[in-house]
Amino acid sequence: MGRGVSGSRRLVVLNVALLALLAGLTVWPGGEAGAQPVSQRPRGEYTMVSAKTVMGSNHAVYIIDASNREMVAVRWDARRTLAGIGYRNLDADIGAPAAR
Repeated sequence: MGRGVSGSRRLVVLNVALLALLAGLTVWPGGEAGAQPVSQRPRGEYTMVSAKTVMGSNHAVYIIDASNREMVAVRWDARRTLAGIGYRNLDADIGAPAAR
């Protein structure tokens, strides 16, 4: 416990120096160097729907991302893994002529 006056003084000086460094980094104009880049893709809003597929007795899960207007279909296969069935860009489908 025998820290002298000089030990306490060093700790005070060190704390003041660290506080000054923190204040300098906060107000420095280039302080945003560590910021993450802004993503152009919005965060997804997902809806999942289960349905029977046309290709047999398997069921599929359709995952719709309403924010990015995309849809993915997956199924649970015999190997106990999710297998992708398909992907659709709903914006492209809206612009496409209706199939008959």
